Amino acid sequence: MSSQALKDIAAVLLEPTISALENVIPVQGPNFENGLSLQDLLRSYERIGFQATSFGRAVEIVNRMRKWRSSEEPVAVNGSGEAGPHDKAQTRCTVFLGYTSNLMSSGLREILLYLVKHKHVSVIVTTAGGIEEDFIKCFGDTYLGDFHLSGLELRKKVIQRIGNLVIPNTNYCKFEKWLTPIMDAMLEEQKASGKVWSPSTMIHRMGKEINNEESVYYWAYKNNIPVFCPAITDGAIGDVVYMHSFRNPGLIIDIARDIRMLNELSRNSKKAGMIILGGGVCKHQIANSMVVRGGADYAVYINTGQEYDGSDSGARPDEAVSWGKISPTGDSVKVFADATLVLPLLVAATFAQEDT
Repeated sequence: MSSQALKDIAAVLLEPTISALENVIPVQGPNFENGLSLQDLLRSYERIGFQATSFGRAVEIVNRMRKWRSSEEPVAVNGSGEAGPHDKAQTRCTVFLGYTSNLMSSGLREILLYLVKHKHVSVIVTTAGGIEEDFIKCFGDTYLGDFHLSGLELRKKVIQRIGNLVIPNTNYCKFEKWLTPIMDAMLEEQKASGKVWSPSTMIHRMGKEINNEESVYYWAYKNNIPVFCPAITDGAIGDVVYMHSFRNPGLIIDIARDIRMLNELSRNSKKAGMIILGGGVCKHQIANSMVVRGGADYAVYINTGQEYDGSDSGARPDEAVSWGKISPTGDSVKVFADATLVLPLLVAATFAQEDT
């Protein structure tokens, strides 16, 4: 055998130097031999590998987020508008929660309600569907269907499909009937007092009017948690706004007030954390608000988006660092997964531990 061949073989058989890598731990899965509690199972995720390990990292970051306390003198942050932020000492991390409309349509609504009811989050950013689907469920159920149901047959039956969920169109009609007189009253107040409405103050008013403890936004109203919806007309709410503009024109909804309020909430936070479920408007609006403070301190993304097409929805946290949306010293992770699979486990391993 030639000397070159011996060198080639020797290169293949080089001794590994694992010790040269930092923070190396062995891969290990859960052991079911003696039974596992839910918390033991969730703690085992961080050593499984792949997205399980990313989930374990998300648990760690959310726990840091929720347990952080300021060692400095508290500073009061005074908001403006009816749906302003908590006027109290800002000694805890401000948790910005974002989610897409399909998640409110799903059974995650009850988990989102839990987070808002118990004040585990400070600020919400979502889409029009993320608002209306909560209220619509107060008027009628959403049902489990199938991804393969015929769109044509559903259309004939006046039923809409969201993935493998179905909703009777009558639920949307009930929502329109409920929202229209609220908008009439908003317009009267605008004319009488010059009140300027924004999406967040409109949602605050809707949460008050629904007066239903099964509503996420009822609890946002009760707990004075601001809810921002930059694309509030992109859904059934927009349909009602459109029809209302003919029947009773003149209502103004000012989005400029909300972007100032959202950015100021970010700027005045001693620590800021992002938990963002899905992509699109809710993801970028929260992340972009972090630029004014030099980036978020904590960030957890949960979505199935990919980055190869350059979309913000699929972008990983490191891209946000380049824009100043996440601090270079911040803790961040992206879990590539459907939020309906991951969020229940994440909340069980984090926020729910405060209430047990």
